[in-house]
Amino acid sequence: MKFYLNDLGIVSAVGSSKAEMLKRILSGDRTGLTVTEGLVSGNPVYIGEVKAKLPLIDKAYSVYDCRNNRLLLAALDQIKETVNDMTRHFGADRIGVVIGTSTSGLKNTELAWSAVARTGIKPGQFHYKQQQISAGADFLAHHLGLKGPAFAISTACSSSGRAFASARRLLALDMCDAVIVGGADSLCRFTVQGFAALESISAGLCRPFGLHRDGINIAEAAALFVMSKKPAPVQLAGIGASSDAHHFSAPAPDGKTVMKAMSMALHEAGKAAEAIDYINMHGTATPLNDAMESRSVFNIFPGTLAASSTKGMTGHALGAAAAMELGICWLLLTADDPSGELPPNINGDELDPSLPKLNYVSPGQYLGRKINTCQSNSFAFGGNNISIVVSRA
Repeated sequence: MKFYLNDLGIVSAVGSSKAEMLKRILSGDRTGLTVTEGLVSGNPVYIGEVKAKLPLIDKAYSVYDCRNNRLLLAALDQIKETVNDMTRHFGADRIGVVIGTSTSGLKNTELAWSAVARTGIKPGQFHYKQQQISAGADFLAHHLGLKGPAFAISTACSSSGRAFASARRLLALDMCDAVIVGGADSLCRFTVQGFAALESISAGLCRPFGLHRDGINIAEAAALFVMSKKPAPVQLAGIGASSDAHHFSAPAPDGKTVMKAMSMALHEAGKAAEAIDYINMHGTATPLNDAMESRSVFNIFPGTLAASSTKGMTGHALGAAAAMELGICWLLLTADDPSGELPPNINGDELDPSLPKLNYVSPGQYLGRKINTCQSNSFAFGGNNISIVVSRA
């Protein structure tokens, strides 16, 4: 049974359309990462904020009105025609929705409690549905009039990657004919201050695999795909998932379960490691993650494999990161580029010489032919790992 990614809608700090996103990623543009003083008290931090004007949510769905769902709506607008075609063809009861997120509409809760602290009155526009993890899936299903399964996955930074495994299962079990799958996360004080408390926030721009890396730049984004068994230019070829439960926030340093996830994805795809043209690494720019992941990739893949972390441009979009980075792979595979320009590993730093020597992509580096197969890694708190292989159909 084959599964396809029929369309993509994407919005991030790097771009609010597919074309803009690909252009700025390939050029190594990190101007989407900007300084703010409003998220961590007395401490300016770099974040990846979506600057594009987001669509408004209709008053009929005001209980779902939050920035997270507006990000989803912006991504949905880019795939609306494909969704409508699928709905007409299969019926509303055969279309599912699976969304990965870690924040949902938590910012609205922050604003509501701030208002209560000041005035003693909860804002009338606040509704608990805005903060529910399932809010995005519920909103999209109601907004589109879909009757198929609709739910959310929340496994921290692997959330939207795990959503693809769940969406594929719905198709494989014939519970759906198409699934809107992806993720969204939006900036809020709770998340940024939480990572600051873990000492995981960079003092400047993040430096994936850099010698002086010191943490992440938190970002927001949304990426939505239409996934089905209907043939399309990009195939979801394999998924590997694992969990090591080594530590609440630190990865298992031996990387054994990460290697298991990558190998599982390759096996499902029927691909040898040598068949992968490019790997989008999780590459958070934290000391422990980058050390573990570089060793794991070095042990599985040939040293010639083109590799990079695009978080040096997009920031780390947490629960939306996996879908956004798979979206970058989708854009590479659908580009009519006979030279195969690759996303660079931008870090403004020298590479850490203590890490295994990988073929980290430099700006302007090309594969030398069309990119045919990509792999994307995402790892999360608790050792929750996902690796996905996509290829030209």
